[in-house]
Amino acid sequence: MAVGGDERALRWAEAGHAAYDARVAAAFRIMGIVNVTPDSFSDGGEWFERDAAIAHARQLVAEGAAILDVGGESTRPFSDPVSEDEERARVVPVIAALRDRGAELSVDTMKLAVARDAIDAGATYVNDVTAFRHEPALAGLVAEHGCDCCLMHMLGDPKTMQVDPHYDDVVSEVKAFLEERAAFAVAEGVAEERIALDPGIGFGKTVAHNLELLRRLDEIVALGFTVLVGTSRKGFLGTLTGREDPHERVAGTVATNVLAFERGATVFRVHDVAATADALTVAAATLRGDGA
Repeated sequence: MAVGGDERALRWAEAGHAAYDARVAAAFRIMGIVNVTPDSFSDGGEWFERDAAIAHARQLVAEGAAILDVGGESTRPFSDPVSEDEERARVVPVIAALRDRGAELSVDTMKLAVARDAIDAGATYVNDVTAFRHEPALAGLVAEHGCDCCLMHMLGDPKTMQVDPHYDDVVSEVKAFLEERAAFAVAEGVAEERIALDPGIGFGKTVAHNLELLRRLDEIVALGFTVLVGTSRKGFLGTLTGREDPHERVAGTVATNVLAFERGATVFRVHDVAATADALTVAAATLRGDGA
C-alpha cells in the first residue's frame, strides 16, 4: 500500500470513525437472538435461566445488536407449542430487565396476551412468525402502540412445515403471501414504515427453496418494505457445508447475510452478532464506496 493510503487509513481510524459508524448504522440493523427456551434448535437451554439470558442480551448489544429479539417458544421444525402462561413467564422478566439497555426490544411471539405484556414491560417490536394469522388482533395491538413488527412466511406450522414442502414458484408465492399480510396489517392501522417482511428461510422450505429465496430476494425487496432475513445457523447451511453442530455454521450464516444485504435486505436476525457486524460493515463500505 502507498504511504498516502496508510495515512488515509490512520486519519480514518482517528478522526472519521464516528461518522463512519453512523453511515453503517443507517445501512443495516442486526437483531440479536435471545432464546429463553430449553429446546431451540441451536442454543436451546444455553440462555434459559433469566440471569443468563439477560447477560447474553447485554453482550449482544455490546457486539453491535440494534434489536434484541426475546423468544420463549421454540419454532424449530417439529416443535410443540408452549402455554401462554409459560411463554409469558419466560420472556416478560427478561424484557423488563433489558429496558434502556441500548437496543430496541422485540418479543418473538404469535400470542396476543404475551405480546401485550411484553409491550408493557418495554418491548416496541413484535416478531410474529405467523404474520398475524394465529391471532389477527395482534395487528391492532401493534398499531395501537405504534410498534415495529415483522411478518414472516411459514408453510403450515412448526409441527408440519418441513413435511414435504412444495411450491410451484417459491419466490412468487412467498412474495404474494407477504404482500397480502402487509396489506392486512396496514388495514388494521399499522404504519407501512413499521412493517418488516421476512421470507421465512427454513420455515417450510427445502434447501433449494431457501437458496432460490436468497438468490431472488430483490423481488421481495421490490415490495417496498423493510426486509428481514433470518438464516442464522439453520439446517440448510449444515446440509450445504457438512457442519452438523449449529455453532459451527457461523461462516455460512455470514455468507448468506452478505448476499442478502447486497440484494436489499437491511435487518439480519442472528445468533452471532460480532461476526455478522464485521461482515456487513465491510460489505456496506464496499458497496457504498465509503473507503475512497
